[in-house]
Amino acid sequence: MDEKRILINIGREFGSGGKQIAIKIGEKLGIKVYDNELISKAAEESGFSKELFERSDEKRSIWGISSFFGNMRFGSAQNYVGDNELFKIQSEVIRNIAGRESAIFVGRCSNYILRDMECLDVFITAPLEDRVRRVAERTGLDEDEARTRIERQDRTRSTYYNFFTFGNWGSAQDYDLCINSSLLGIEGTADYIIAFGKEAGLIF
Repeated sequence: MDEKRILINIGREFGSGGKQIAIKIGEKLGIKVYDNELISKAAEESGFSKELFERSDEKRSIWGISSFFGNMRFGSAQNYVGDNELFKIQSEVIRNIAGRESAIFVGRCSNYILRDMECLDVFITAPLEDRVRRVAERTGLDEDEARTRIERQDRTRSTYYNFFTFGNWGSAQDYDLCINSSLLGIEGTADYIIAFGKEAGLIF
């Protein structure tokens, strides 16, 4: 019998503290968080350069690959590599990780990619003004600039998620738990998610 794994997928609004919460959960449970690391793994396993994945990270776009193509393990180079090919490679990486170890995945439609596995799917939100303050403090932008960046980033994530999942980014029906991180803070939200997951039998 296969060893049971803890799999947590975290979607998040920009500036809600979602990545920090994921890291805190990972520390408390002793399991790895996959966010930017996932890009590196996708690049390594596909033979494409890391730069290609970074430039397409949670965005929809098509890139010329003449300067990006690596060891050609995925076949001979064509003129372009598009969204679907990159998404397929990244999905395979996510599924391979989930098949061998407990993990927390941040973004990248992981709740959809792992929809046939037993996972805890969480979406983290926060009031806009709280997110503006957090982004402004983190980046040094003024509040108007931070608000513009939040709107742009949320729109980009929404477009990416909706395109690949045929769903609606942030819709409660796609998650087991939607939580406002401003109510409990980073650590309190992490503790609440862990308690919820244990009660649901998805964290043990």
